[in-house]
Amino acid sequence: MNTESLHRWDHEFVWHPFAPMQAFREENAPIIESAEGFHLYDTDGNRYLDGISSLWCNVHGHRVPEIDEAICKQLDRVSHSTLLGLSHPPSIELARELVARVPKGLTKVFYSDSGATAVEVALKMAFQYHCQKKKNAAKRDLFVRLADAYHGDTIGAMSLGGIDLFHKVYGQLLFPTLTLPAPVTYRLPDSHTAESYLQFCDDELERVLRAEHQRIAAFIIEPLVQGAAGILVHPPGYLKRVRELTKELDIPLIADEVAVGFGRTGTLFACEQEHVVPDIMCLAKGLTGGYLPLAATLATDEIYDAFLGEPHEGRTFYHGHTFTGNPLGCAAALASLKLFDEHKLLETIAANGQRLRRNLAPLDEHPHVGEVRRKGIMVGIELVANRETKEPFAPPLRMGHQVTLAARKRGVIIRPLGDVVVLMPAPAMDGDAIDELCAVAIEAIDEAVSHLSQRERSTAKQAGEGRERR
Repeated sequence: MNTESLHRWDHEFVWHPFAPMQAFREENAPIIESAEGFHLYDTDGNRYLDGISSLWCNVHGHRVPEIDEAICKQLDRVSHSTLLGLSHPPSIELARELVARVPKGLTKVFYSDSGATAVEVALKMAFQYHCQKKKNAAKRDLFVRLADAYHGDTIGAMSLGGIDLFHKVYGQLLFPTLTLPAPVTYRLPDSHTAESYLQFCDDELERVLRAEHQRIAAFIIEPLVQGAAGILVHPPGYLKRVRELTKELDIPLIADEVAVGFGRTGTLFACEQEHVVPDIMCLAKGLTGGYLPLAATLATDEIYDAFLGEPHEGRTFYHGHTFTGNPLGCAAALASLKLFDEHKLLETIAANGQRLRRNLAPLDEHPHVGEVRRKGIMVGIELVANRETKEPFAPPLRMGHQVTLAARKRGVIIRPLGDVVVLMPAPAMDGDAIDELCAVAIEAIDEAVSHLSQRERSTAKQAGEGRERR
């Protein structure tokens, strides 16, 4: 199976996620066949630094001996056994470990397979909780989310999100939600300063929650950072204020820590930084160190107790997945958590965060970088046509993608969110690799914008030819 044959079969048989397939087939992206540490190797032997930690989930690197050994030992016992009516040691041990580490008060663990399923579990859990917590309770059928939110790709998770592209395509399938303005200030509505807009966000938060609290089933938020929205960093205190209001008004708070959890914002869980205890917390991605698909939705005793009763009462939470709590995934997660302690990984993350800040400082004055957003080791570099006016690049130019291609030539894998270049190193990545990631990102941005005039002419020509054909 040489690379040429694999590319041919890939184009013939595989439909890639989030990929414009016509363009994707023309590029012959690397085919990764092995990995070691923080590097990936393709079928031609090229080595790449994994600059997005394999889509934000890898924690300790690839082929980590301790995690490999834990999975192999579990394989010698049982690779899968259902949690429907049965149990197994790894799922029990992992639940105990998670409860010991998450904010105090989250005591019950419900397993699923991915970040989106963890969110689906959370929204169904919140809705059913209200139906069952007491007789004649007011109808709770509205969920609150922030503008530009992303909570996954399944129907319920998309309904809780605010990505325009999803709502444009799938809008008729989604249920309505209440949307609050996101407290970010790079692009402001007319007549607002940064200070006045943040005050407006606070005011809207309180106004909407007080006006609709009797119908609100839950408020969902990515604590501190909206990841897939473009690494949008919230101001200090916003999460705490959300928790204060939701607590006062008896609105369950769902913390979606799928992207921000397991050290990426600087603490093991982002909620810790503002001493917030949500009613429900969603975990995935880094849970297994990036090895295997596993997710967890954690809840308080108050939520859990509403589901207790005799079987005939119908209070059961009717939700589950075939591979819920998979033993291999749980074994990997237990090994990963142990490495957090043994390697004092949060100290490494703090050092890497400062290293990212120093290395990327030259972009603060770059004519085509509007803003560099960072929290912990999560970085978003927003590319713009004009730094002063914040004018975005024309979408057909695909500037973020051009940076990706330029970085790939230099042996680094990154993936943008539109024209936001995302750097998401693994939490355990060493300092030299962080330096390389930043240097290549800057070089790739410079290369992409240096070819700008040529691409703009080509884009304009293609547009003109298209008009002539029409």
